[in-house]
Amino acid sequence: MRAVYWLIDHDKLDGAVNLAAPHPLPNADFMRALREAWGIRLGLPASAWMLEVGTWLLRSETELVLKSRRVVPGRLAQHGFAFERPTWPEAAHDLCRRRRLER
Repeated sequence: MRAVYWLIDHDKLDGAVNLAAPHPLPNADFMRALREAWGIRLGLPASAWMLEVGTWLLRSETELVLKSRRVVPGRLAQHGFAFERPTWPEAAHDLCRRRRLER
């Protein structure tokens, strides 16, 4: 959300801008960091059929989940946007901490 507000305040930056984390990582590493942040030791893998059911329920395409794209926020960084938590493990720990505080 900070990036969206930043873009609104910096209206001279026009055209397409990737709203993505600055350090992309594979899903296995993403999930490992999330489990660690939440304090869960073991994660069960999702098979293709589970993803098909999930994307059907969400009215989406499995290709959007199964295919990978390496996207970085190059233009945001070039124009001075700074992420508060530039790596996923940092962000995951913060999100899980906030969630625990809400309970």
